[in-house]
Amino acid sequence: MPTFAARGAYTALVTPFLASDDAPIDWGAFEKLVEAQVAARVGGVVPCGTTGESPTLADDEQAELVKRTVALVAGRAEVVAGCGGASTSKASALAAKAEAAGADAIMVVVPYYNRPSQEGLVQHFVQIARSTALPVVVYNIPGRSAVDLGIESLSRIVDACPNVVAVKEATGNVLRAMEIGRRFGSRLSVLSGDDALTLPMLAVGATGVISVASNVRPRAVARVIELWNEGRAADALTLHRRLMPVYEAMFCEANPGPAKCVLANAGMMSNELRLPMTPVSEASAVSIAAAIAAFDAAGSLP
Repeated sequence: MPTFAARGAYTALVTPFLASDDAPIDWGAFEKLVEAQVAARVGGVVPCGTTGESPTLADDEQAELVKRTVALVAGRAEVVAGCGGASTSKASALAAKAEAAGADAIMVVVPYYNRPSQEGLVQHFVQIARSTALPVVVYNIPGRSAVDLGIESLSRIVDACPNVVAVKEATGNVLRAMEIGRRFGSRLSVLSGDDALTLPMLAVGATGVISVASNVRPRAVARVIELWNEGRAADALTLHRRLMPVYEAMFCEANPGPAKCVLANAGMMSNELRLPMTPVSEASAVSIAAAIAAFDAAGSLP
């Protein structure tokens, strides 16, 4: 099985689109985004996650995004390909393409809308994990998927699949992260799925974050984890608190609208989303810009 650190800040990449009726992928903007992430020394990038508007991407677009990300990163960071969805067979096919493209790992979200039973969830993840040799990150986000992957179900998946090595924990419950650590120890890494909870989760044993905010301020998000790992807990807390208004701004409207607003204001891409997602309102755009300006005005990073 390929090695996968599951440690540090991983950016859940937005997918830039060109402003036109069919909103094709803006490959030039995507290249700039990936290069900016690598330059900021994030631990990895996650193309084709839900932040990348994966439900609106065609299968060939997803495959091309992963292929290009691997080529652009060129070993300077890890590539975790989003391969989730509401169809087990489709997710397995995406996993196979990600492996062929050279991804370091895959991330598989709990199926959304169809509300499978716990048995269905176990079979879903086991079938996908067995379809690839890549390390697998299980993404549990009941607020979006409408079902919660229970600890006992997770245990069955881990027992059946040695390549399931991490959980992106987005229940919003730090106690759940602590319970996973107590139950699985070093067998299963925990990555925060909520930017605002990154530091509390590190305090109970998480090893990193899969972040939305690192699209817009990647060095700062990565630095919080670095400071924590260096034993500089007070400095990590100071920076985490400083980032809180940015974290809140990134979710003032549906993700990834706020992140794309910031990136568009910076001239990195157009403020284009695929329906049913739309750009943030004018009022939200003003508050997002104010949060970013206040963070930048606070000075250099510790």
